[in-house]
Amino acid sequence: MQIILAINPGSTSTKISIYEDTNEILVREVSHSSDMLAKYPRVLDQKTFRTYEIEKTIQDAHKKLQDFTVIAGRGGLLRPLSAGTYLINDLMVQDASSGRYGEHASNLGCMIAYEIGNKLNIPSFITDPVSVDEYNDFARVTGIKGMNRIALDHPLNVRAVVRHYCEDHQKDFSSVIAVVAHLGGGISVSAFKNGRIIDSNNANESGPFSATRAGGLPAIDIVNMCFSGEYSSASLKEKLLKKSGLISYLQTNDLRVALQKKEEGDAYAGEVIDALCYQISKEIGGASAILATQPQAILLTGGMSYSSYVVETITKRVSFIAPVYVYPGSDELKALSLAAFRAMNNLEPIFTY
Repeated sequence: MQIILAINPGSTSTKISIYEDTNEILVREVSHSSDMLAKYPRVLDQKTFRTYEIEKTIQDAHKKLQDFTVIAGRGGLLRPLSAGTYLINDLMVQDASSGRYGEHASNLGCMIAYEIGNKLNIPSFITDPVSVDEYNDFARVTGIKGMNRIALDHPLNVRAVVRHYCEDHQKDFSSVIAVVAHLGGGISVSAFKNGRIIDSNNANESGPFSATRAGGLPAIDIVNMCFSGEYSSASLKEKLLKKSGLISYLQTNDLRVALQKKEEGDAYAGEVIDALCYQISKEIGGASAILATQPQAILLTGGMSYSSYVVETITKRVSFIAPVYVYPGSDELKALSLAAFRAMNNLEPIFTY
């Protein structure tokens, strides 16, 4: 039997799960206060205290580290990779810790998993990191020679949701054609075809705005902001990634709060939410065109898809394209655990980074 510890570090919390083979035994989410996080200049400086919180959570659940046979960590911002499960090694940890491809809490996933795995002398894996890139070459073209589009979306949850859809509808994963909209803290709308994400908006830089991110913006206005004298490079990036979207318009990064304002008669909040749904619908239409054939399904996932208003508003615009199915939240811990189970039982290949 495989006893699997899965680790998913997020911006304000660390989620862990324990699986015995394919059976979920425990799920916990440890929240990290803004005061605690503020003590660390860089996200990567949080590794020690997050590792301590993970081990303490396991101990409090009356489990023993020594019982685990494999560790699964969320993959972060690494070099472009094909989808799949990768054995964590020194090079991967070096790339994640250097921030060479960007800094994000998910980078801590492989670092913590590797450290715990080495301590226990057991293997550690990542699966479908955010840097999965299986685009066609022409999908990278931007309009300026030497400036290329990069893949940065939500492959772990996207692929897990497609697997869930396949189970529900007796479909073959490798032949599914679908649009998958991950509606979370970042939003990505992916064209999924024959086992691959062939294109998606970059969840940091393009597509719909989200809770804190600006999404796609008018290029000339961005140039004017850069040369306004009001921003440094760092402060402008912070504005685009952490102080835009819902928080810019409504002073909250919580869709539930925004919806409550709308329900209480705040017309402006209603306009902003409708604009968000409009942009998501527009992106779904674009992803459908990329597939060059009618998709079998449009799959809505992520935290925002818990909202019946958001789901209904988007569905009204896009259901003419294909049936809409909703998989609220994310199955990232489950996806990591089951991938580790398949890898340990030789049910899928293990790749080397």
